[in-house]
Amino acid sequence: MKVPYTMLLDFVDTALTAEQAGDLLTMAGFELEGIDNVQGEAVLDIKVMSNRGDGLSVLGLAREILAKDAGSKPRELYTRAASRFPSSATSGQIPVSIETTDCSRYACRLFTNLTGASSPTWLQERVTKAGMRPISLLVDLTNYVMLEVGQPLHAFDFDKLHGGRIIVRKAADGEKIVTLDGEERKLSPFMMMICDADHPVAVAGVMGGQETEVSGSTKKMLLESAHFLNTSVRKTRNALGLSTEASYRFERSVDPEGVVAAINRFTELFIQCKGGDADATITDVYPTPARRAAIRLRLDRASLLLGMHISQDEALRYLTNLGFGCEKVDDKTLSATPPTWRPDVVREEDLIEELGRVHGYDLIPSELPHGATTQGGTSGYERWEDKVRDRVVRLGFTQTISHTLRDASPLDDPGTEKIGPRGVSDPEMMWLRSSTLSSLADAARRNGGKSLQLFELGQVFGSHGGTPFERTSLGFLVQGATSPEWWQSKSPATASFFALKGVIQSLADETLTHIDFQIPEHGDARLHPTRQADIYAPCGRIGVIGQIDPDVAEKAGIPPDTLLAEIDLNTAYASAQTEVHVRQIGRNPAVRRDLAFLIDKSTPFEKIQAAVMDSAGELLEDHWLFDVYEGKGVPEGKHSLAIALQLRKFGANLTDDEANRVRESVVQALASLGATPR
Repeated sequence: MKVPYTMLLDFVDTALTAEQAGDLLTMAGFELEGIDNVQGEAVLDIKVMSNRGDGLSVLGLAREILAKDAGSKPRELYTRAASRFPSSATSGQIPVSIETTDCSRYACRLFTNLTGASSPTWLQERVTKAGMRPISLLVDLTNYVMLEVGQPLHAFDFDKLHGGRIIVRKAADGEKIVTLDGEERKLSPFMMMICDADHPVAVAGVMGGQETEVSGSTKKMLLESAHFLNTSVRKTRNALGLSTEASYRFERSVDPEGVVAAINRFTELFIQCKGGDADATITDVYPTPARRAAIRLRLDRASLLLGMHISQDEALRYLTNLGFGCEKVDDKTLSATPPTWRPDVVREEDLIEELGRVHGYDLIPSELPHGATTQGGTSGYERWEDKVRDRVVRLGFTQTISHTLRDASPLDDPGTEKIGPRGVSDPEMMWLRSSTLSSLADAARRNGGKSLQLFELGQVFGSHGGTPFERTSLGFLVQGATSPEWWQSKSPATASFFALKGVIQSLADETLTHIDFQIPEHGDARLHPTRQADIYAPCGRIGVIGQIDPDVAEKAGIPPDTLLAEIDLNTAYASAQTEVHVRQIGRNPAVRRDLAFLIDKSTPFEKIQAAVMDSAGELLEDHWLFDVYEGKGVPEGKHSLAIALQLRKFGANLTDDEANRVRESVVQALASLGATPR
């Protein structure tokens, strides 16, 4: 907003230069973007924040200067403006009807016997310096009063208003209006209009209509001053693509209590400029006067947030100068009622900000931070998720990152209803993925089916029974060789169910309390029916592992020997390791004992492993399956398994007798599962 500095001096008696006043306003939150010299006078270019509509007037800026500069004093014009320009006008009889809640107040005054006088030179010069174009006395005065007090005004040719009445309502569907710029505009039902008895004559808060425009032949003029809902004006202005000085102010909120004051100020200047006669009455329709609730201000709280002490007397003076109604509650508390031109002040912190602005942010002392600080970094689930990602990378996998919007895939979660954004025309962005496996399959296909070990940790989406959900999923894809060729082996290890199972187990050893693999009650249609398993933790089922179903592999365009796994991390976190257990490295040598036995193929290895661990006790340091034999000498339906036991005793050497007793205990435990030694 451009403000001729002499206009500020009409309101404030100050020794500040234009540059000093601009710096003071900047420190008060109204940034000085520059000072222009127009016709030999300094013109301040002030940037006003979107929630400070009161700053879009000379009165508002003068109020800030008086609050911050103790040497500045209010002039008579400021005093009268603060008193709402009192007048002797009585209640008018112009019929006004408000039919929308978007208009909270509408006032108007009739002016007759218009002389058609031109704007005086001083008025034209000030309007020009403020960046506006002088047009006529009536238009220039409405712009000048708006610049002074921040209240937009509009002048109607009263003789062109059908029925001599005003109706504030929403537009009817299909209605049109030709605005002052000569453009015909089609109206929508959400737009607020100023209408006469028959049709719209102005777009409320934005621009008047050409039909009722005042001109040199106008003999009667109806002056409008109103308060419109800021969001309604903004929506209409956006829809019409029409921005004006009036809409700029209404969008940032104007003072509902200043509506009649602006008419009074216009009347003063109109009579001074000998523009005609003013009717003795003002019509003012104000169904629900604005009321502001008091806010408690604790000075101890203010000192804590600002980092500097402000006394009660200082706080009382600052807020009073800004127009707040203040009362002392006790020695450390004030009760402050915000003025109607400050809708942005709604809580105690807003009052404290006002104290800081006026007292001066530059007076906040420079101190080093003190007190306790957090360690920083991630914590809780996020920290655990980082640990999971790091562990998978250290297991030799490559992370992929892909978009969550995609097309339908044969690897979508069959137990989830797909969801997606509305109004998407691109079929490749139609759905939010329900599984990371579909994204991994795309990455594998783009890599030509080479030897790959990929994982993706990301969000998946879906719906269960109409209730949408979002969760974090960890997906694995393994295909081809899992290790490179080297000179001693031309046949490197290839992907297998058990290799991927070992990866999942190794991941769980560092991130979960325990997992096991179980035959699924209801198979996953994406996986081979006899080569899949559900993954369980103490919190319940957390995922699935298996070889891709051949038919699904063909549809997805990846090899049929591809191995897949997916874990729901949000569910798994309930069984996350929260503590790290360590023990000293044993100084005494380990002892190995091997045992081989026949057992039914139908016995899950999980049960065998549990029996070994439970029976071996604390001396068992490690164990592993090192041989599986099926063939000559082994009965049908059975296989021979060989397990190595690594035993160690801390603080002493393990004797052969002790090691043999552990081995015998394990043999007896396995016998309970139907195993027979070989």
